[in-house]
Amino acid sequence: MEEKKLSVGVKLGYGVADFGGNLFFTAIAFVLLNYLTDTVGLAAGLAGIALMVGRIWDAFYDPIIGYLSDRTKTKMGRRRPFMLGGAIPLFIAMIIMFTNPSLVLGAGISQAVLFVYTMVVYIILCTAYSTVNIPYSSLGPELTTDYHERTSLNGYRFAFAGIGTLLGAGLALPIVAMASDKNLGFVLMGAIFGAVLLVSTLTTVFSVRERDTVRPANSMGFWKTYSEVFKNKPYLFILMSYILHILGNTIALAIVIYYFKYILGAENMTTYGMLIMIGVAILFIPVSVAMSKKTGKKLVYGAGFVIMAVGLMVLFLIGHTMGVAFNLIMMAFMGIGVGFLYVMPYAMVADAIEYDYLRTGERREGAFFGIWTWGLKIGQALAAFIMGLTLEGMGYVANAMPQSASAQLGIRLFLGPISAAVFILAAVVLYFYPITEKRYKEILADIAVMEAKKQTAK
Repeated sequence: MEEKKLSVGVKLGYGVADFGGNLFFTAIAFVLLNYLTDTVGLAAGLAGIALMVGRIWDAFYDPIIGYLSDRTKTKMGRRRPFMLGGAIPLFIAMIIMFTNPSLVLGAGISQAVLFVYTMVVYIILCTAYSTVNIPYSSLGPELTTDYHERTSLNGYRFAFAGIGTLLGAGLALPIVAMASDKNLGFVLMGAIFGAVLLVSTLTTVFSVRERDTVRPANSMGFWKTYSEVFKNKPYLFILMSYILHILGNTIALAIVIYYFKYILGAENMTTYGMLIMIGVAILFIPVSVAMSKKTGKKLVYGAGFVIMAVGLMVLFLIGHTMGVAFNLIMMAFMGIGVGFLYVMPYAMVADAIEYDYLRTGERREGAFFGIWTWGLKIGQALAAFIMGLTLEGMGYVANAMPQSASAQLGIRLFLGPISAAVFILAAVVLYFYPITEKRYKEILADIAVMEAKKQTAK
């Protein structure tokens, strides 16, 4: 099943949507929890619970949007109508999420009201994001079935993602600081990030055509579809590894701002640390793509986990005693790991989905990415939930300088052995993922036989 290589234009057109997507990811992982605790004034435990509830909602919605997009048939294709329909609501929801309710309702709002407001708005935001992101992710595997071309396509995608993360991390707090009032600054940040999300999504919608040969899935009902998803063992291994990846990554990203502010006493250096880490990561994305052709995708992905775990443990053991410069160097080192983690999971899950096509005879990328995206959000929400309750339990008090010894230890534990252990567990699970390049070629050969039989039977 030889395929023509995708043009650079197609790869750029597909990849650009994740530029805005990772501004969203950065805002949620890097800024949101701290914004809720230190600006909105919501208790850390309640903030964690509110974000967790939003992700529980996703457990219901994400599979539905994946299922529907698999069965959609329009002149635009299966995926792009959903991206088009979700883009404007996502833009609006980003603004509302970062609008402090005190701007609307006035001062003196109770914790109960803040909790309900945060929870409801976050559910709306998650719904809009899923409507765009699940069909978008599902579109990638449909553009090519070539083993290495998929890695290249995702290399372009995550180069944009890396730049989006870099700008998100580098510009989030400076944008907030541009306004005379911090509350208005967060509204401005939400509006700018939301606008970029809108434009980048629409660029992909109107620049990438879906393949005419991909037909809507229609032979299975909802429950049968998802029972088959969970029978795909390669998918389950890469899914579990990815959930742990996102859990560890979100813990590390979300705690960095607390670490620089309360441990190093250098809050103004947080942005520089993030810029250094993501900048190095972007440089290592093409390195990871090149390495995967020689060593395989799994080894590169696993190496990223190990690098992250080593860097985090060094920060925990000596980072707080070594000064800001040393910590920035370690952020650069961990950037190598982040670069290795960007592309590989999406290239590997596409191969696992191809195995499902061999098993069932239907292309159901939406179903798989419905669960995949839900897994991403579960990883994010578990991080916020665990961190919120733990920090509050260890005596964290927003904006208190200095924090208590137990609160400082909690911050260091999260940016150290806790997140490092999650990365190592992800590597252990990844070890059992079975699809190599050789096995993938066998899958494609079997698919060719299956499709030939279908043609003969007509």
